[in-house]
Amino acid sequence: MIVIGLTGSVGMGKSTTAALFRRAGVPVHDADATVHALYRGRAAPLIEAAFPGTVADGAVDRTRLAPFVLGNEAAMTRLEAIVHPLVREEETAFLDRARAGGRRAAVLDVPLLMETGRDRKVDVVVVVTADHAVQRHRVLSRAGMTAEKFEAILARQMPDAEKRRRAHFLIDTGHGHDYAARAVAAILRAVAGLRGGRAGAQDEGA
Repeated sequence: MIVIGLTGSVGMGKSTTAALFRRAGVPVHDADATVHALYRGRAAPLIEAAFPGTVADGAVDRTRLAPFVLGNEAAMTRLEAIVHPLVREEETAFLDRARAGGRRAAVLDVPLLMETGRDRKVDVVVVVTADHAVQRHRVLSRAGMTAEKFEAILARQMPDAEKRRRAHFLIDTGHGHDYAARAVAAILRAVAGLRGGRAGAQDEGA
């Protein structure tokens, strides 16, 4: 099975692209959605212990958590040390199910794929990109987003130019939905004859 790592900086259209892979019949594991579920489940007591007062009604309140970690590298590292191993467990279970189901490909949708070295654990890397002006407009249109928050998010992400340089495939979502859909179809045709390998042992040494 070919494991495709899908990534891209904030506002680049990664979620829309992931939906295109799903529409093409490829199972997708959404790391962000997994984190949200963990915040409502088994990660909540662990995060409350590390950052008291951040859990309400049994779930992590991101508004309460943000002041602890935004701009605080040590605190962010502590949070990631709690959450990332749990996400890896969910990824492994997802891939096991996909292989057992005879899937020829599966997608790991991971925002920090390259930043965390996960790009070395998948077979193919797809980077979603767009012009900076398009990216900025998309992000600042989100409810509650500010220019300061946008810059703080970008500071934690690898520059788009470097991600593009390290990608096997690029999808420029600035050209519209139909263009992106054709790009996804072309990528799936291109990887159809490949054999998976690197991702088979993706959690070894992780």
